[in-house]
Amino acid sequence: MRIGLLTEGARTGAVRRAPRWYDRLVQGLPGHEFTEFALSAGPSYGDTARRAPDRAARRRFARHFTDLAAALTAEPVGTEAQADRFAAGLHGLADLARDRADLPTLLRSEAALRLLERACRAPGALPAARAVRVPDLLVVAGHLGEALRPLSLDWYGDGAPGLDTVDLCHATAAGPTALAGLLAKRFFGTPLLVSEDGPGLRAHYLDRATTPLSGPARALLAAFQRALAAETYARATLVTPGTAHARRWQERCGAAPQRLRTVPPGVPAGPFLRASDAMLDRDATLVWAGPVEPAADVAGLLRAFAHVRTAVPGAVLRIVGGPGAAPDAAAYLAHCRALADRLFPGGPGPVRFEELAAPGTPAVADAYATAAVVVLSGAGEGFPYGLVEAMFSGRATVSTDAGAVCEVIGSTGLVVPAGDPHALADAALALLSDPARRVRLGAAARARALELFTVDRHLTAFRGIYLELLAHAHPEPDPGTPRPFARPAETHLPGRRGAAVPRTPPTDRTPSWAAGPRRRAAATRGEAR
Repeated sequence: MRIGLLTEGARTGAVRRAPRWYDRLVQGLPGHEFTEFALSAGPSYGDTARRAPDRAARRRFARHFTDLAAALTAEPVGTEAQADRFAAGLHGLADLARDRADLPTLLRSEAALRLLERACRAPGALPAARAVRVPDLLVVAGHLGEALRPLSLDWYGDGAPGLDTVDLCHATAAGPTALAGLLAKRFFGTPLLVSEDGPGLRAHYLDRATTPLSGPARALLAAFQRALAAETYARATLVTPGTAHARRWQERCGAAPQRLRTVPPGVPAGPFLRASDAMLDRDATLVWAGPVEPAADVAGLLRAFAHVRTAVPGAVLRIVGGPGAAPDAAAYLAHCRALADRLFPGGPGPVRFEELAAPGTPAVADAYATAAVVVLSGAGEGFPYGLVEAMFSGRATVSTDAGAVCEVIGSTGLVVPAGDPHALADAALALLSDPARRVRLGAAARARALELFTVDRHLTAFRGIYLELLAHAHPEPDPGTPRPFARPAETHLPGRRGAAVPRTPPTDRTPSWAAGPRRRAAATRGEAR
């Protein structure tokens, strides 16, 4: 099967911190042929020469861009008519780009700015849209041009593998990443599969909240992302959220429940399974592992450990991991080191900062193996990979309630509210004082992780999904090129077993559905007499 993998960010020669989940699909399903279409902010696959837009192209652009802009600014938000108008504008622009019109130039033109301003000033527009200014229009138009850039790329071959050569499009996120899949479904009828590890729209909202944008610009860009995500979910053949938390977000964005199927991410278990079972001892070592950044709330963990240290003077906290990818991660790590020095002054303190090359390496597995309790703090909304790794290690865990933590841990660990150091300390003390409970929870956590979150289970799920989607696709008849699953399976075997048995219609006025059972009962009574 030929699969077009639609991803964010082009591959580079740099070594990544860890393989992504779709990299494991490519490596673990060698029977399929994957072609990656990676989108990035710079030049990428498929850039092609376009002809200057003529008068007819400009008229078409004005009509379709008006529909798209009106759908973003109209009130109320989320109506069916609004979604239909956004779809009409988006797919109209896609048709225009396929006809070799220079869509990027049109999106950056003064006409686009005038059309966007007209939609914002129209009666019934959102209050935030009516407050837009010219600088805001420039920012919004620039972001729309970048987000809609995939429409103008050459996805259709011409010497390179294109969308017209794949049997299935698999997008790793909704939104601009899935635009190529929407094109393939529209122009070629190719099934579209959308998989999201976490709620992508929520991540967009959080990213925009930290960028220096005005309120009107932020509102218009959020409306665009929401409408594009809803269009992706509506057109997708199947959507596979990684967690129930992401599934709820997708349903609120318009995804049909019957086209949603939760597939948890697969986590490599090898180095963590080598850890021995937890021991019935009085060890008081706490381990935290992961990238140190503000979202991890390591400062809150240090304050919680101060309470633990008061109750258990011999307790030790190992913080395993270097600065994360956040811009202020290095400064936050320095802040946490200074906080540890203030909380535990004098000599070598009980807090050890251990920087590693990459979380998830055997060194992290070794750290988990030394833990009496693994503590995971923070308020991240993504999938808790570190929690699953601790479960593979057979260790009892204390986690903060964020994202998919509760559904991952089930009843095999303790969960406390995020941002509450006292609750975090109380849960850790409860496990440190009860070794038998730690052993029991650690064994249950390992069994749960092996049942639900292994890479093999993840690969098996997508192997079945790929075959299922292709089996239900309706390829165009092409007698010269046989395709798998182009014909349905036989429903009858040849021979006497598969031959149809003629039935004699009833002669009385008894309904046909009741004639058979009544006659069988009468024959039985006759034999009994």
